Amino acid sequence: MHDRAIYSSDHELFRSNARRFFREELEPNIDQWEADGVLPRAFWEQAGALGFHCCGIPEKYGGPGADFLYNMVLSEEVGYAIGGASIGFSVSSDIVSYYLLHNGSEEQKAQWLPKMVTGESIAAIGMTEPGCGSDLKAVRTTAVREGDEYLINGQKTFITNGQNCDFVLLACSTDPAAGARGLSLILVESEREGFQRGRNLDKIGQKAADTSELFFADVRVPVSNLLGQEGGGFAVLMNELPRERITIACRAFAEAQRAYELTVEYVKERKAFGKQLFEFQNTQFKLAEIKTSLAVGWAYLDQCLGKIIEGKLTPEEGAMAKLWTTETGNKIVDECLQFFGGYGYMREYPISRLYMDARVRRIYGGSSEIMKLVIGRTV
Repeated sequence: MHDRAIYSSDHELFRSNARRFFREELEPNIDQWEADGVLPRAFWEQAGALGFHCCGIPEKYGGPGADFLYNMVLSEEVGYAIGGASIGFSVSSDIVSYYLLHNGSEEQKAQWLPKMVTGESIAAIGMTEPGCGSDLKAVRTTAVREGDEYLINGQKTFITNGQNCDFVLLACSTDPAAGARGLSLILVESEREGFQRGRNLDKIGQKAADTSELFFADVRVPVSNLLGQEGGGFAVLMNELPRERITIACRAFAEAQRAYELTVEYVKERKAFGKQLFEFQNTQFKLAEIKTSLAVGWAYLDQCLGKIIEGKLTPEEGAMAKLWTTETGNKIVDECLQFFGGYGYMREYPISRLYMDARVRRIYGGSSEIMKLVIGRTV
């Protein structure tokens, strides 16, 4: 992860501060927070006080006004931290804040962005439904216009920050007959009558992440809560997805990097058959393969990050980055766990947490199969 030309010395200083914060404030507490099934809001606010939310939001809206690479440094450090996979910062800071910044009204930006920067307000994004995952055209949650209000009915599932969120950016059908062109994005505050949080879902990993079902029963919101144009939601989502996928890719590969470093440390300490595991040729060959895969992956990611800064990253490049880093990252974590033997299967060992937490990367933000469809269309 180090000595990467894409990052300046200022970025690396920011990385050092973020790594220290997660080591001191997250890693000692992650067991308790996993038992609770949620990160405390105080942790969000601590991070906000140190400038770890919404790095790219302009000073006009209370943000640092930094470049998007700071977001990516933070995303990598979240992935590198043990238990970092449970942190829902990225949804709020890297995704929803940019939806607002690029598509929101001045009123919406002024209302939400400053509080998102401080961690006082937590955002969720409501896309997935029980009957529709990656197929956004099949969204059944409806928003019917009545005068100067929308009447919203439906449900969402697998929503990150679902228990903690102060508002959700909701994908709704405002014109069911129009398919994708009938999809709109509407801000729904959590205190609205008819908004109900369902259960905090029991996942195999990321157990401190509050991933929830959300229900909307005759929820009324003003038309001014519409983000962008009515029927323009699908286009907004497509424009923002390449950057979201790079965020996931950076996090996935940072997890793989941490797994590799933990494994190198372990095999140099652990003895079997009278010598260190590291002395066996099989160990050295396997770790050489992993080290090479990591170097290649980081190089491609850095190429993509350069294109994001220039505004030139294409949807298929974002999809290729997510596909390769998540599939390769999962393979690396699995191979690293094998070196730990039975201890790798014990939850108190960090490698086991990385193994469970990393698996979802190939599913959310668009599954690997969807990434292949996106890439395949350009062949």
